[in-house]
Amino acid sequence: MKWLITGGCGFIGSNLANSLIRDGEDVYILDNLSRNGSRENLGWLRGSFGDNFFFSEGDIRDSNKVDHFIKTKKPDVIVHLAGQVAMTTSIANPRLDFEVNAQGTFNVLESVRTYSPSSIILYSSTNKVYGSLDYLRFQELETRYILPDYPNGLGEGLPIDGHSPYGCSKLSGDQYVHDYYRIYGIQTVVFRHSSMYGGRQFATYDQGWIGWFCQKSIEQANPNAKAFSINGNGKQVRDVLYADDLIQVYRMAVANISAIAGNIYNIGGGMSNSLSLLELFNILNEINGYSLHFFNSEWRLGDQKVFVADTTCAQNDFKWTPHIDKKTGIARMLSWCREMSAND
Repeated sequence: MKWLITGGCGFIGSNLANSLIRDGEDVYILDNLSRNGSRENLGWLRGSFGDNFFFSEGDIRDSNKVDHFIKTKKPDVIVHLAGQVAMTTSIANPRLDFEVNAQGTFNVLESVRTYSPSSIILYSSTNKVYGSLDYLRFQELETRYILPDYPNGLGEGLPIDGHSPYGCSKLSGDQYVHDYYRIYGIQTVVFRHSSMYGGRQFATYDQGWIGWFCQKSIEQANPNAKAFSINGNGKQVRDVLYADDLIQVYRMAVANISAIAGNIYNIGGGMSNSLSLLELFNILNEINGYSLHFFNSEWRLGDQKVFVADTTCAQNDFKWTPHIDKKTGIARMLSWCREMSAND
């Protein structure tokens, strides 16, 4: 099959490309290389596979570039990962956020409708489409918040509410992708992701929190290292999903597309892989053998105190379930961050 991955040099994209190329699939990558680490990931793929995949530097905001790519390649599958991913960036520059996430996604959809209507489109959405969730009943425990009314996590039936430029732009793309199935019959699937992590994720302060705090923990091996900041009190909770499990979401969805086209799924590690910042720090302390030093700062605008995905629908519809537990995944992530630090 021919797979087009927009944003294919990012964290998810490069891991997916690696998996597909190894299995002999035809992989085409479209990426503008603007993300931190994208050039390094492209170099990693080229070092591993040489010319056994096709790369084009381009931006999904450029409709002519998108049209040419899809018209000439006519991919069987498009995994649409390209996007503006930071909440802070969306607040500072909402126009950029809109143009990339909403208009860029529209460009991909229109190009498929016009030139390759048999292509499958898998869209990487976000739990931020549900807003801050501050109307839910929270309970504060020693190391985390919980949602006592949702012991298995949050399902796809939650009301949608962007509640930030990022949430609104991703929600726009999310709904356009869903509607192009209903109106035009394009085979689409929307994945509303919770927190994802793993190798090839070059985390920053405002994106990729597992990797960011793994890097902070490495820096604190130096006894003179300064304390780092966290937003809020550290009890906010997400379910975390390791890269290997995430890749299977996309691959299994394609294998089952006739049964799931037009659907929307919450995707994450589930309740057993839920984690607060404080609990992450306890795991890192245990692995590293020393304690992390941090201080609290203000909550981020629109931050969710708890989001844990109920993945029952994905499990029922295409038999996907995560296999890598949070402690194993965090140990692997920390090891990869150490490797990258050693190479700097």
